[in-house]
Amino acid sequence: MNYTEALQYIHSLDRFGSRPGLDRVQQLFDCAPGILDQRFIHVAGTNGKGSVSSMLAAILKASGYKVGLFISPYIVDFRERIQINNEMISEEQLAAAVDFFKPHMDALNAAGVVITEFELITAVGFYLFQQNQCDIVVCEVGMGGLLDSTNLIPSPLCSVITRIAMDHTEILGKTLAAIAQQKCGIIKPGCVTASAAQDNEAMTVIQNTAAEKNNSLYLGDTIVLDDVRPAITGTDFRYQDRQMHLSLIGAHQIENLRCVLAVIKALKEQHHMNIPLDAISAGVSGVKHPARFECLSTHPLVILDGAHNPNGLAAFADAVRSYAPEGDRTLIIGMLADKDSTGLRALKGLFTRVIATNVNNPRALSAEALGERLQSIFCNVEVISSPADACRRAFAYGDSVFICGSLYLASEIRPILIGKKSF
Repeated sequence: MNYTEALQYIHSLDRFGSRPGLDRVQQLFDCAPGILDQRFIHVAGTNGKGSVSSMLAAILKASGYKVGLFISPYIVDFRERIQINNEMISEEQLAAAVDFFKPHMDALNAAGVVITEFELITAVGFYLFQQNQCDIVVCEVGMGGLLDSTNLIPSPLCSVITRIAMDHTEILGKTLAAIAQQKCGIIKPGCVTASAAQDNEAMTVIQNTAAEKNNSLYLGDTIVLDDVRPAITGTDFRYQDRQMHLSLIGAHQIENLRCVLAVIKALKEQHHMNIPLDAISAGVSGVKHPARFECLSTHPLVILDGAHNPNGLAAFADAVRSYAPEGDRTLIIGMLADKDSTGLRALKGLFTRVIATNVNNPRALSAEALGERLQSIFCNVEVISSPADACRRAFAYGDSVFICGSLYLASEIRPILIGKKSF
């Protein structure tokens, strides 16, 4: 099959599995012997997984390793999910990998084994990393950890837990402790764990799980960064007496960076990996992660962000206050219906006007329904169904434009903004 046919096949699969557990994907992995015999860094958490994964991959590449990167969701191109040395795999490679698995998928389906879309994508990604002989694979969990299809990874070089917050509560649990238990499912016996700063409830679970499974635990909040100077173009800082620049924007990215540096420390101390300061500096200065408080223009200021849960929206609000404290600000927002919209209150008072729009996803909250929710928080709310029309209206006001609420919205709007000749 060609690339278009491969994507159509992937998207034709059920999005969710028929029952919990990893037996389905294990049967699929068995069709490609050895794909789990790779060196993995496994990354779980609620917020920051993608940023942490991207930073780790950039630093390891700068250190001379051939690095596979498995992340989700994508923003513009599906192949963003499967990268090697920060480059998307080719369309031909993806099509060939789906071709490899399809006969096995057909056989499993005939036997009543339902393989989901994400399970196949996981298998395809791991297969391509094996075929390309990657030295290390940085793998982001899809959802949760314990029952995620990536959790067949047997003994990662490091299990990484980014910031844990309330999200997917119907699936993962209704308390931080319950959600943390799911995330900590990626911690394997006798390995190494690193964690970002956490609320006490979540950190207690992480510490207890690491101790129970005999893991050395490295904490991001023990990493010392000096002379931290944030700006709309990124953050300058000193680490181990070396001046560096982080291209990702926002105080939350500094916390993600501390988590990354805790992982690097673990890799050097526990696995004796060669990761020099020059590579750390080059990696963090060149890392790109679209739609994470991404500055697409400074005149006017245009910021694209995928914040969609209370913790993410709070970080987005803090960044707006830090980098755009004055002026006329327009927010475009679209959300999924299953997201906790109470976090929108963190944005109160920050925007002159808010435009509610639709998200192209079956789980989307309609622009009209979102507009009704926004009326109780913001004084000036407009409802414009089309994201493209929402962009045109926002730019007509002639000042700063911000977009948040869903990575699916970001994926639809980013090409519109990138293709705009002048803002």
